[in-house]
Amino acid sequence: MDPDSAFNAISNSRRRRVLLSLSQSHRTIPAGNLAVEIAAIENAVDPSKIGSDKRTSVYISLTQSHLETLDECGAVEFDDRSKTVSPTDATEPLAEYIRRLQTACYKPDSEDA
Repeated sequence: MDPDSAFNAISNSRRRRVLLSLSQSHRTIPAGNLAVEIAAIENAVDPSKIGSDKRTSVYISLTQSHLETLDECGAVEFDDRSKTVSPTDATEPLAEYIRRLQTACYKPDSEDA
């Protein structure tokens, strides 16, 4: 994967969350499950508390934009027909890069004061 494609893949927080989720699961995940997980993270609530409106909003964003972007650059495999997402050989290296960036940029709240 060329650097421009890699940077494009991780330039959006929802795409980063998809890559991290696939990296942790190592299996095919339905887009609906990803939508619930991402909506829960974005709203800082338990996934069981996500309403259909928030889930639907994330689901539409994923299936109409983000998953296609990730698929086109080879970061994931998105099956538009079954609405499932699978990891590729590029998923784990990208997820590891995201984790390293998060660690390097992490600043505890107490340091902000």
